[in-house]
Amino acid sequence: MVLKQLNPYAAVLSFSLVTCAAPAFAGDTPRVQGAPETNRGFSTLLKQAVKLDQEIPGMDGRQLRLRLLTIEPGGHIKVHSHKNRPAAFYVIRGATTITYGDGTVKRFPAGSMGYADKNTVHWHRNNGSESVVFVAADIFQPKKM
Repeated sequence: MVLKQLNPYAAVLSFSLVTCAAPAFAGDTPRVQGAPETNRGFSTLLKQAVKLDQEIPGMDGRQLRLRLLTIEPGGHIKVHSHKNRPAAFYVIRGATTITYGDGTVKRFPAGSMGYADKNTVHWHRNNGSESVVFVAADIFQPKKM
């Protein structure tokens, strides 16, 4: 399994390693049988973005992004790839159930952490009765207009 549950010390180390990576543009949305291709009951709030090209040579157009994500009961985040967009997350409330491209399913309850590397294809869903709230940090390159 690519996305793993971490203890707090490993999460800090993993996040540090993730933020030093040099990702490129993400590809098209992956197709996974049975996975949703749209979001439902999902919202995201950008809390902070650091322009990495002003901090680290070679990170042109990339950001270190910190977001607060919420999935309402019965909601989900569509299937997506983390190719060129490594991420780390911490679940604050509720539990997110993640289904991976290979069919593996993992539940992340409040207090758990995980990460997604370049090989991760997955989608999130909320099977519970309360909203799932988690913080996600990733290296992101906004699309050029």
